[in-house]
Amino acid sequence: MSKKKEAEQQIADQEETTDQDTEDIETPEDIEDSTENESDEEQSRIEELEAELAHTKDSLLRKAAELDNIRKRVQRERVQLFEEAKAGALEDFMPIADDLLRTLKAAEESEIEDSFLEGVTMVAEKFKNVLEKHGVERIDETGVPFDVNLHDAMMKQPAPDEKTGSDVVLQVLESGYKIGNRTIRHAKVIVSE
Repeated sequence: MSKKKEAEQQIADQEETTDQDTEDIETPEDIEDSTENESDEEQSRIEELEAELAHTKDSLLRKAAELDNIRKRVQRERVQLFEEAKAGALEDFMPIADDLLRTLKAAEESEIEDSFLEGVTMVAEKFKNVLEKHGVERIDETGVPFDVNLHDAMMKQPAPDEKTGSDVVLQVLESGYKIGNRTIRHAKVIVSE
């Protein structure tokens, strides 16, 4: 080969090498693009983690609220169960209280030894105190309007006077009992027509 051709070939090889070297060199635009890609990936990951954190917080808040609701419901059920058991137990004693009161009324009409009458009166008074202590109230009023929540009408009869309206309790045949707003046993009554 001639020296000229050889020189041209060397120049061409150098230009080719230079072109390859310049291709490998990152330009400021290339660096900016790669940092933008990395920044976008990091931002995307941050948003993903924030969404996951928000979901976890929401889930934990819901679980805490659910647990609180369960505690409140269990407490209400406990109180309700206690009240029902208390009412059931007291309901069993209602006939005894009625019998004691009937005994005292019968004793007033007959001649009974005073010491016996005092004993029965003391027992009746103790029984009354125990019922009051547990919030039990007797339903034995006459002259009040008939209330289906408190009374059980056994019969209707004409009012003894014209002043008494219709559906008024004339006579209590058997006392009822209630605790607060809950009726344990309805009073059996005679109601005016």
